[in-house]
Amino acid sequence: MNPEVLVDTGPLYAAADPDDAHHERAHRELKRLAREGRQVLVAYPTLLEAYTLVLYRLGNSAAKNWLDDVLGSSALLNPNPEDYRSAVRRLSRFEDQPITLSDATLAAISDRLRVEVWTYDHHFDLLRTAVWR
Repeated sequence: MNPEVLVDTGPLYAAADPDDAHHERAHRELKRLAREGRQVLVAYPTLLEAYTLVLYRLGNSAAKNWLDDVLGSSALLNPNPEDYRSAVRRLSRFEDQPITLSDATLAAISDRLRVEVWTYDHHFDLLRTAVWR
């Protein structure tokens, strides 16, 4: 088992918003990840996407606190140019699906690093990405 897991925006946001349908689940899973000694990796596109949601839905103060928490508890990583090219190729195979470039990029990073993605989004199953459950 790889000691790292790559987080998607859904769980990252759900952990911050007590009104999110997955809030309690996200906290249970964070505890499980800690028990398993798993390091949470956050790709910069995911950080940007989740921060924007926290900012607009929960406000400036919540966004600042959330960002401090994420930066203090997670490892950040940048996609490389090939991750983006791979993501675009993936999107072209699923033109009938509303898969975001951010999700396709996360799938590419997951494949390159051979790490599972912690997500609530079924599109990662379509992309045949290893999902942490």
